[in-house]
Amino acid sequence: MSKLLKGFGFSLVLISFQVSGAYACETTPAADQAIEEIVVQGISSLQQRLGEGGSISVIDAQTVKDVAATHPSEILNRVPGVWINRGSGQEHLTAIRSAVYTGLGACGEFALLEDGIALRPQGFCNVNNLFELNLEQAQAVEVWRGPASAVLGGNALHGAINSVSPMPQGKTLGIEVGRYDFLRVNASGGFSSQDHTVGATFVGTTTNGYRDSTGYGQQKASIAHITEAGRWSVTNRLTATLLNQETGAYVRGFEAYKDSSLRSSNPNPEAFRDAWSLRASSEWVNDQWTLKPYFRRSQMTFLQHFLPGQPLEKNNQTSAGLIVDYAIEGDALTANMGGHIEVMSGALLEYQDAPTTGSAFLVATRPEGLHYDYDVDSLMLAAFYNLSYRLVDGLRVLHSLRLEHLGYDYSNNHIVGNTRDDGTACGFGGCLYTRPASRHDSFTNVGARLGLERDLALGLLYANVSSGFRPPQVTELYRLRGGQTIADLDSERLTAFEAGFKNDSLSLAVFAERTRNFLFRDSEAFNVSDGRTRSAGVEFSGRQQFGRHELMLGGTYARHQYDFDRSATGREEIRDGNDLDSAPRWIGQAAWRTRLTEALSHELEVHRVGSYFLNAANTSRYKGHYAVNWRLQWQASARTEISLRVINLLDEKYADRADFAFGSQRFFPAMPRQFYLGARISLD
Repeated sequence: MSKLLKGFGFSLVLISFQVSGAYACETTPAADQAIEEIVVQGISSLQQRLGEGGSISVIDAQTVKDVAATHPSEILNRVPGVWINRGSGQEHLTAIRSAVYTGLGACGEFALLEDGIALRPQGFCNVNNLFELNLEQAQAVEVWRGPASAVLGGNALHGAINSVSPMPQGKTLGIEVGRYDFLRVNASGGFSSQDHTVGATFVGTTTNGYRDSTGYGQQKASIAHITEAGRWSVTNRLTATLLNQETGAYVRGFEAYKDSSLRSSNPNPEAFRDAWSLRASSEWVNDQWTLKPYFRRSQMTFLQHFLPGQPLEKNNQTSAGLIVDYAIEGDALTANMGGHIEVMSGALLEYQDAPTTGSAFLVATRPEGLHYDYDVDSLMLAAFYNLSYRLVDGLRVLHSLRLEHLGYDYSNNHIVGNTRDDGTACGFGGCLYTRPASRHDSFTNVGARLGLERDLALGLLYANVSSGFRPPQVTELYRLRGGQTIADLDSERLTAFEAGFKNDSLSLAVFAERTRNFLFRDSEAFNVSDGRTRSAGVEFSGRQQFGRHELMLGGTYARHQYDFDRSATGREEIRDGNDLDSAPRWIGQAAWRTRLTEALSHELEVHRVGSYFLNAANTSRYKGHYAVNWRLQWQASARTEISLRVINLLDEKYADRADFAFGSQRFFPAMPRQFYLGARISLD
């Protein structure tokens, strides 16, 4: 299937590029018009697909440029209800109107997209997937909070993040330097002819890292092409990313992040992560029709330093798909309907090249050799519709529905069971891993949304009920532990109610959610899906202009709780009413911007993360922290802009992430005060 898949994917995209060039006509709109339209129309934008009736935040290109994030958390944590936990290098864990989820399938809780297309195929996500997005040069970053499965499908259980790629209008070159040998170079440029508009971007970063052996090099490049082919408006895109990272591990001990020597140390200097990705897509628009073929390829190798024996994992996927959308515009009814097909061929291999050290139990149950070796082919089929119907002037009803089927064809390329790779049994009752026999699994789900919108003189009032789903991920089904031979899992389901009000300067939302078939590891370390959670909270954001000053404020108060009693892995006792671990009740952000002169402006930013429990039993807690950042932009001349950023201005000692495992607290310490100096030059 993999050869067929590669041929199918390349054919879809290459045909798009070739046909758009061969049939380009002289009626192509002016370059500036095409550039403006690409951001606001088509199915590349979540706002266009999901509508106004819900919690969506859009970070514009100017904010992206001013923030100049060195990690996704710096830009995304400005959105209420979003908390990106910074790991080592470019690693991260995500929370959107939820707790931070960890584990094999945690990445399946959220949809991460580029131009409306998921970064990875259904079922084969990566918990660190944000490092494949070029957030540094995005035209816009859209964040949807709450279930979006009715529109986007599985993996949009709690929300979605979408990066809209830019179409550069001029040629620019930028360079930034900072502490720990940080160097970042970015460039963008474009040109237009009578028939074509072409733009390209590049950003490359290198640093030695604050902690021992935590440096990384990262490069991201993209090409965009706009033209017309007959009656079709065509946008083609190609994106490539590369990451080579030395990885830092947690430091352990009570409040270890405060210890000056521990916080800069790395208990596992041998750890690393190497990953690359390639994505190509084309969007064809003709009146009511939109066709969007796409192709993806990615590969990653990393040392699992967090496991006994430190096995090496290699995984890869090749996938392709097509989204078809038909729009209807009437006097009272606006709707779109369509279908989505996606095929994937993926593989995973885990190998340990040296004996495990530690207790006799670990040595016996984690032997060297091959642990897992499997291939998975998948097919996803979906049909959907979205409609908005005007009941009376200023009052609309919204309805969305998506039916989705996902099938896995799993092939085990190794010995079935939990033996060593030579077929002999492990001591102490068996190896700590199990390879299930080859099998087929399929999941059929429906996502729905029903809502009302009311236009008021002051803004928009809305309420909706929606449901989300996420199928089990490949690793949850086929990468088993201990004596579990089959993971009989159901798709997670989430039902949510939300009501809110918003206008250009204020947004307020209240929500309540319940999740069933919550996936977790039980006391036997088996993957099970019989948990439940409940959440309720309020989110707010606002901005106000005072002459040369602008004040922005955003925050979330929410409670995320377990809704069942159960013994879980690590001898933890989950009790009904316990807070989910890594779920602070308070998260807030404030920023004060001032235009000091026509050429000089600054921003002072404060982040607040409230206290939160570190384990499901709620016996260990992190007390929370404040972080202050400052940014300055100076338009030195018509062609030159100078920037200065100070991150962690007060040099606070806090944890980017706090956790509890193996009987002790563990942390990713935040970096101390950092200075970044940059210059951007227009070459036009």
